[in-house]
Amino acid sequence: MFEELKGLVTEKTNLKSAHIDRVSIRETLRIINSEDATVAKEVRKELPYIARAVEFVVSALKGGGRLFYMGAGTSGRLGVLDAAECPPTFGTPPSMIQGIIAGGYRSLIRSREGVEDDISAGRKDIRRRNVRPGDVVIGVTASKRTPYVLAGLAEAKRLGAVTIFISCNPRSMAPKEFDLAICPVVGPEVIAGSSRMKAGSAQKMVLNMISTASMIRIGKIYGNRMVDLKAASEKLRERSKRIIMETCHLSYVDADKALGRAGGSVKIAIVMAQKGLSRAGAKKLLLESEGFVHRALGEKN
Repeated sequence: MFEELKGLVTEKTNLKSAHIDRVSIRETLRIINSEDATVAKEVRKELPYIARAVEFVVSALKGGGRLFYMGAGTSGRLGVLDAAECPPTFGTPPSMIQGIIAGGYRSLIRSREGVEDDISAGRKDIRRRNVRPGDVVIGVTASKRTPYVLAGLAEAKRLGAVTIFISCNPRSMAPKEFDLAICPVVGPEVIAGSSRMKAGSAQKMVLNMISTASMIRIGKIYGNRMVDLKAASEKLRERSKRIIMETCHLSYVDADKALGRAGGSVKIAIVMAQKGLSRAGAKKLLLESEGFVHRALGEKN
């Protein structure tokens, strides 16, 4: 393992921060910020591969399949975070997008680094979720070598799921048996080996892109507004009203009434208001339009 780690970009020493322990706080922050500024550029290089991932995910979700993120440590937490934010943001059922982290729930709040080496747990966690053909499993590992993730992806592949591998080391080092590799190579970390930094930022960007673009492609967005959000808090209820006000040119009071008549659904409220339909009629039109509001309203692409 020593030789393997030695060859990983994510484990190398960053010469730009070689004396970070001897500089001022402002200079420390400047160095970190300068390195962070390189992350988006490296992610941009991976856009063709991220686009392919989105195609896989959209196909799966439209066919009744599910998306799973799988990782250990920071990578696992990022997957769980992205999955957890989809239901309130896009109105998805919790089962549609799920995060799997090595060591389970306890690993979310306290680091348990040894669990990343548990090959058996990786396989079991995939089987426990009943992964099957039609699903997509995305393994996230900054180093490219995490045994838990590799074993889980291999099991998912065996069970017929589409498998996507995300790493912050070169594509030439990625396993070849999976369907797709996404490899933003952000270079050595400011603190050598601390892949929660640039690598973590890159992974978060990639996961944001995959989930957001996939939700757009299955009709969860109208224009650039989240019209399938679940108004489960006061903030989200007020956001829902504002969306209706802006898209339908209604007053606050009228938007509130429209939301109530639509049973709390922003999508249905917009179609009801714009087309003069009942709730049942708006739901039927949205169903015929595959959930896309602009199609239901007869707007051009």
